[in-house]
Amino acid sequence: MIKNILLKYRLELIGIALGAIGGWAYWYYIGCMSGTCMITSKPLNSTLYGALMGMLLLSIFKKEKKSEHTESN
Repeated sequence: MIKNILLKYRLELIGIALGAIGGWAYWYYIGCMSGTCMITSKPLNSTLYGALMGMLLLSIFKKEKKSEHTESN
């Protein structure tokens, strides 16, 4: 069951992992010293935002299966 879920959502999970790493790295190397930046002032915010963006980016490459109920003329 878990294996099926991992296989079904593998692109999204890879995107989450890569985005989280990228978000944390952005906070660490660039960040926002003044604390006024909503996303990059805290590592948690930056990591979560990166994970969300990574998931959305890689999910656009997911292929949808065609339905068997399509009409052909």
